[in-house]
Amino acid sequence: MFRSLLLVATLLFASAHVPSYAAAAAHESKQQNVEHQETQNKLAPSSGAMVTSHKARIGGKELSYQACAGTLPVQNDAGETEADIFYVSYAVPQPAAAKPRPLLFVFNGGPGAASVWLHLGALGPRRVQMMPDGSMPPPPFHLVDNASSWLDMADLVFVDPVGTGFSRAAKPDLAKKFAAVQPDIDSLGRFVRLYLTRNGRWDAPVFLVGESYGTFRCAGLAEHLVEHGVALNGLVLISSVLNMQTITFDIGNDLPFQLFLPSYTATAWYHKKLAPDLQANLDRTLAQAEQWAATEYLWALNQGDRLTAEQRKNIAAKMAAFTGLSAELIENRNLRVDNRDFARELLRREGRIVGLMDSRFNAENPEPGKHLGFDATVTNIRPPFTSTVNAYLREELGYQSDQEYFVLGGGIGRWDWEAKNSYADTSENLRDAMVKNPYLKVMVASGLFDLATPHFASDHTLAHLGLGPQLRSNISSKRYRSGHMMYLEADSLTQLKEDAAAFIGQSLKH
Repeated sequence: MFRSLLLVATLLFASAHVPSYAAAAAHESKQQNVEHQETQNKLAPSSGAMVTSHKARIGGKELSYQACAGTLPVQNDAGETEADIFYVSYAVPQPAAAKPRPLLFVFNGGPGAASVWLHLGALGPRRVQMMPDGSMPPPPFHLVDNASSWLDMADLVFVDPVGTGFSRAAKPDLAKKFAAVQPDIDSLGRFVRLYLTRNGRWDAPVFLVGESYGTFRCAGLAEHLVEHGVALNGLVLISSVLNMQTITFDIGNDLPFQLFLPSYTATAWYHKKLAPDLQANLDRTLAQAEQWAATEYLWALNQGDRLTAEQRKNIAAKMAAFTGLSAELIENRNLRVDNRDFARELLRREGRIVGLMDSRFNAENPEPGKHLGFDATVTNIRPPFTSTVNAYLREELGYQSDQEYFVLGGGIGRWDWEAKNSYADTSENLRDAMVKNPYLKVMVASGLFDLATPHFASDHTLAHLGLGPQLRSNISSKRYRSGHMMYLEADSLTQLKEDAAAFIGQSLKH
């Protein structure tokens, strides 16, 4: 189930289209400006890349920047090109004597998702115009300047792993090689090192930003890079999943049932399905749900068939209070309700289903008697992001290609998790990277209404890294009243930027 979930899950204001500095400036230059030739952070693109100059209002100020859309080769140890990785980078030219700006490499998840979600949803200078709550506006769709872009604090590189976006294997028979955990990490490690070389950025502070499966790959990539001499300053893990056991609903694996329960509570709160005392204060109710899930509910799951009828009835009643589901349904499910079952059942009386990636969203349930057939979140985000990225890359950035830009799936086949008799896990890679580089800081951002990578599962993984107090203090966690892509919601978008700015600033202090 997890494979299909992440392929689906990986992974803003409603008004008239607002003219952008970026749109106007896109036509001024299709090459680097001569005036920037004596500055740092010039983009040195590969052959065939497009470099354009732009302006945008970010953080209340006008910012001039250069964008580069192009590819870099993935070469094996023999120097043979096995794939080309597409990227879009943004740099703010600086005086030659200025300190190098931080450099952020940004990845989305899936596996099979392009970086468009973080690119045009949160970090980039341009952003898909959504409704204030993050829901889809009426088509056609538009881009606006992103006042909460991270470009005012760092240069940005949005990377599409092989099989996503415009990134392709050199030969069809090589495509399968990259659809696996370690080859994916290795290819992206080669990309990062080559980008640093071609752009003269080996002296820059380097950060990785990942979302969903992108956090999984960033944890693995952090150790991979330090083994190749690249010590990172920080990781930003958005909607994190490092240990697949925490989100995989398998027979015999009770861990996800307790880790998802607080997210069920948050969702039921949002849709006003809780009793008045629990509906009154979300933070207080969540704390109660987390405490119960980690104690009495966990004990009940561990008891299994040893529970008496009275104990089972008592647990079902308490779980019903925290989830908005009926006690009868919970008993029928043996006290174990997976995320898809919950998404289908919470609003059954209204004939609706809630989203998996963002349970604030809901849609009509066309087949109430069948298993959940689609994610109401994906139907909300796929059209606007697909439409705008195709127009943006070709019209504003000038990158021309007749290939399909694989936004979410379609470019990779079956993923090899490389996990024999176990669950795929890069939490150990994160721990080892932090041990090998004690300056590495980690920020974890979670949405309370995320039924794909819940916040309590991230908390569990972080609490089991096996780190001492000093290294553990390098990790900070943030929560948002939004979903998997918390930046879709206007207030959370702003808060995420503020939290990231504080994190990056703190990470650069020694």
